[in-house]
Amino acid sequence: MLTNLKGYTIILASGSPRRQQFFKDMHLDFEVRLKEVDEIFPDDLKASEITDFLAVLKANAFQEELKSTDILVTSDTIVWHNGKALGKPKDYDDAFYILKSLSNSTHEVFTSVCFKTKDKIDIINETTKVTFSILSDEAIAYYLENFKPYDKAGAYGIQEWIGLVGISKIEGSYSNVVGLPVQKVYEYFANFGKNS
Repeated sequence: MLTNLKGYTIILASGSPRRQQFFKDMHLDFEVRLKEVDEIFPDDLKASEITDFLAVLKANAFQEELKSTDILVTSDTIVWHNGKALGKPKDYDDAFYILKSLSNSTHEVFTSVCFKTKDKIDIINETTKVTFSILSDEAIAYYLENFKPYDKAGAYGIQEWIGLVGISKIEGSYSNVVGLPVQKVYEYFANFGKNS
């Protein structure tokens, strides 16, 4: 579809099945390459500064192996609530605590996407506000037992049962909450190489 990407290899460095599906849904030819990276960030970073830092950290792990025709894409998503970053839950109890804290309140979801070539790096990010209605202990327990959202920032997937029955309002990009601001990513690719 995007003829300006002819001759380029898009590398998605994400094990997330949701991000991989989004790339398929955008009709992009891509390959997946994974590297283990310790996702540690400085304590003084806040909100999208954290996701920007981690997306770049993941990209830099590939520094030595990029060819001139490669476009590497890395990404990071966090849930930001009460001045704190909520990452992936450690276990059931942690996930229960996180969802209890999100109940009857509004939080923000930040995703940063890093595009790295051999000689440049670009970052885009997106913010979405999500409001949960009151989540009962029974609803939280049912969700955790049946969906086991331990690979998801904030211990939930908006596209899953808890999102359908528990989210009363969303302001901004839906796909961003799933894990990728698809519209912005597609726009970046559509304009790739046109302004350089």
